Amino acid sequence: MADLRYQNNVILAGQPPKSLEDFDPPKKPGRNMYAIACATLASMTSVLLGYDIGVMSGAIIYIQKDLKISDLQVEVLAGILNLYCLIGSCAAGRTSDWIGRRYTIVVAQVIFFIGAIFMGLATNYAFLMVGRFVAGVGVGFALMIAPVYTAEVSPASTRGFLTSFPEVFINLGILLGYVSNYGFSKLPTNLGWRLMLGVGVVPSVILGIVVLGMPESPRWLVMQGRLGDAKKVLDKTSDSREEADTRLADIKGAAGIPENCTDDIVPVPKQNHGEDVWKELFLHPTPAVRHALIAGVGIHFFQQITGIDSVVLYGPRIFEKAGIESTDHKLLATMAVGFTKTIFILVATFLLDRIGRRPLLLSSVAGMIFSLAMLGTGMTIVEHSDTKLTWAVALCIAMVLAFVALFSIGMGPITWVYSSEIFPLRLRAQGTSIGVAVNRVTSGVISMTFLSLSRGITFGGAFFLYASIATVSWFFFYFMLPETQGRTLEDMEGLFGNFGWKFAEFKKEKKHQNHDLNKEFRSTGNGNDRGQIQLSTNGQM
Repeated sequence: MADLRYQNNVILAGQPPKSLEDFDPPKKPGRNMYAIACATLASMTSVLLGYDIGVMSGAIIYIQKDLKISDLQVEVLAGILNLYCLIGSCAAGRTSDWIGRRYTIVVAQVIFFIGAIFMGLATNYAFLMVGRFVAGVGVGFALMIAPVYTAEVSPASTRGFLTSFPEVFINLGILLGYVSNYGFSKLPTNLGWRLMLGVGVVPSVILGIVVLGMPESPRWLVMQGRLGDAKKVLDKTSDSREEADTRLADIKGAAGIPENCTDDIVPVPKQNHGEDVWKELFLHPTPAVRHALIAGVGIHFFQQITGIDSVVLYGPRIFEKAGIESTDHKLLATMAVGFTKTIFILVATFLLDRIGRRPLLLSSVAGMIFSLAMLGTGMTIVEHSDTKLTWAVALCIAMVLAFVALFSIGMGPITWVYSSEIFPLRLRAQGTSIGVAVNRVTSGVISMTFLSLSRGITFGGAFFLYASIATVSWFFFYFMLPETQGRTLEDMEGLFGNFGWKFAEFKKEKKHQNHDLNKEFRSTGNGNDRGQIQLSTNGQM
């Protein structure tokens, strides 16, 4: 009887019968494998920086023995590449707007290839510094362009996942550098460190070839007026045809192309990619641009000033100070750091689009503060003890591993994800290059001062200082960085400008809207005159 009354209601309403499955939420689209492949190839360029950091941590042990250089020269040698990155990252912004994102990646590989050869063939300290300069410029190019390309090719649903890939490959490069250190450490001193540095030519050659198979960034294609080519790329890298059309319309609007222009090749409004861009960023920024610039520069600054490169680059020195005497054991402990970083960065890639940027970042930094403070405590105890305390040595090793794990699960990848997605299209390349420049300069300062700092205020004091800076960074992130999860790149500008929480308000409004819709649905479901299904506890209609 109930079934008959239900069918009559449906017929009267003129609607097809509905099942319970019709009221299920829409299924999320699967991951776009083409977009993942593009992001992977672009992000692999970050291996260059990671390998250089990792390999230098062990190579400087043998370089110092072979070339008879001082600790000050070691600091300069290890950290100067980060300052040379400044040249590459600044040049990469305009270069990528000129020749495209893809060919800029090729340029990065060529430059690093030359630098790796110079370092591998170096006969003295000055020659080695020349190689560091060339390689640093190449790394700067790669660091800037990889997150930009990945963000521009990624659909909004997986942009956090894909844009974290550069940090994944930085960590993989660090691990490969550590493995190279251990593998070549058995060779004669004058040959081992040269092979450690020179073998960096291998990834640059491979990457320089494989990236030629990547498509160009759809946003760069639109900026060139090549709408037909951009649409083909968007069709392949979007979760649906509707999303591809929406993304294309948003990019056209950001580039100043009228919506009714649908030809494959269209004229683009003349844009000045030089002075006007820098003026908008620094001299006459809108509130939204100013907020985005502060957030982008700030997150890069705090990522490095909290001491991650000190731990990664001087791991053998830290472990030696903690009480590990064997060179093999120091290198093995350093390899454990590399494995830990790599594992936790992989975990982070799957959390970014599920948990969001802010919760993951704030939790990561809170954990870093604790681990740095405990590491400082352990190092202070070791430094003031006349005997070797096994538990204190174990505490130091555990806190080093905890620090790099907590960094890699939040602060590490989110810095690159966040800074690559918050700038408007017209400012994205230059804005990202500024963030990378600040990142590398800060890293260079930290790398070139750690040994001197640890001599001045002890190793324990250095880590207490880093813990204090990390505390400041937590408050900066809490008050300055809105959530960007799930927003399109073209919609991002609306989140910034009031130094408040527009996105929190947005979510609150959406929640209220959903509540009102649910309430309306329940009220209209009480009558059968609209063909709605009413479920009762006794199973009758």
